[in-house]
Amino acid sequence: MELRVLEYFLTVAREQSITAAAESLHISQPALSTQLKAMETELGRPLLIRGVKGSRKVILTEEGMILRKRAEEILSLVKRTENEITQSDETIAGNVFIGTGETEVVRLFAKVAKKLQKKYPDIQYHISSGNAEHVLEYLDKGLIDFGLLFTEIDSHKYEAIPVPIKDTWGVLMRRDSPLAEKEAICPEDLWDKPLIVSHQKGENHYLGRWLQREESELHIVATYNLLFNASLLVDEGLGYALCYDKLINTQGSNLCFRPLSPQLEAPGFIVWKKYQMFSKAANIFLQSLKELLENEE
Repeated sequence: MELRVLEYFLTVAREQSITAAAESLHISQPALSTQLKAMETELGRPLLIRGVKGSRKVILTEEGMILRKRAEEILSLVKRTENEITQSDETIAGNVFIGTGETEVVRLFAKVAKKLQKKYPDIQYHISSGNAEHVLEYLDKGLIDFGLLFTEIDSHKYEAIPVPIKDTWGVLMRRDSPLAEKEAICPEDLWDKPLIVSHQKGENHYLGRWLQREESELHIVATYNLLFNASLLVDEGLGYALCYDKLINTQGSNLCFRPLSPQLEAPGFIVWKKYQMFSKAANIFLQSLKELLENEE
């Protein structure tokens, strides 16, 4: 399968029309149709449903949607590789890709980027937000250089350095909630409350230990991936969100944050694949990050 044909396919997927895609690619419509049919023959699966509702519009089959995702990843890696190889030995430029969840620790990345900005103005930083599964998937596929994780690390697959800053768990709630009168929240305070929890694997394991209850014994009304969305549910009175501190600015809002008691902290790790060959930009970023972490200790 040629990269050129993958680009053709993505253009058709974006335009939802073979005719419009052919115009965008500056090739004839019959030639593009032939390339697409050849791809479908090669894969042995239909990728497009043509003539939707009698129009010239096309939509992707289930196999087509899978190919679209993989093609985007493949072409992204190709572009990154070309950029890294074509740089001169004297040039320090390029991209640093980081995957992370919502955490105050991201400020460490910002500090390193700011420190490097004056000397290496041509380095760009790309932050991909998601849970641990998202970060590990992107690491394994080579789509990011580094990941920030708050879970156990497989030392056979990844290198990791601990982050000296720990996130503190607590409860985000409305100011008029009964628990808002307390300075800290104990496990038994939450046993009968409607809870909004992260759906990230690993987090609920040690939260469950702190709560002294199995998940089935708790009243979980919703799960979240991004805390901002969870905060809207809290604001509407749906329940209490278990989350890290300092992620939602509660000043001047209907919400407040209360820490857990006994205190529960989440240790973080900056992770990358073992035997990773970094670009010049990513390597400089890692060295500067290590220097910053040494000074933070």
